[in-house]
Amino acid sequence: MTQPTEHTASILALDLGSTTGWAVRNSRCRILHGTAEFRSTRFEGGGMRYLRFGKWLDQTLDITGGIDAVYFEEVRRHIGTDAAHVFGGLLATLTAWCEEHRMPYSGVPVGIWKRHACGKGNASKDEVIAAMRARGFQPADDNEADAIAILLWALETNGGVA
Repeated sequence: MTQPTEHTASILALDLGSTTGWAVRNSRCRILHGTAEFRSTRFEGGGMRYLRFGKWLDQTLDITGGIDAVYFEEVRRHIGTDAAHVFGGLLATLTAWCEEHRMPYSGVPVGIWKRHACGKGNASKDEVIAAMRARGFQPADDNEADAIAILLWALETNGGVA
């Protein structure tokens, strides 16, 4: 007689931007991570990056076999206007997609996940990368490192339930 297995939540964490960092803990407890590019090209309209991002979210959902919750870096201040516009468009696309799929989502303030990852809320990009490497991950850049740190925060502070 087999025992019923407990469902392990599949969690997606994102650092939204033209280069979006992502990390996912799948239902088999594997953590995968990387980056995805959503830059506009000179031959397309401004909305194409958001359509590509939505398609990428659909593909990620298919590949993982399901996502139970989404966490993203909650940015309250941007240095540049363009970055703020891109973040806002990606965030709108993400939250609408989550609502469409009846998927819980939550923003995590930068200082919160950085304090969890590095011991201080104003850690630098290099400090976050070093902290993730110390945890056994090999992020290619700060976007990927941030997404891993957000995922670890979600898993270690509330079990990944949004």
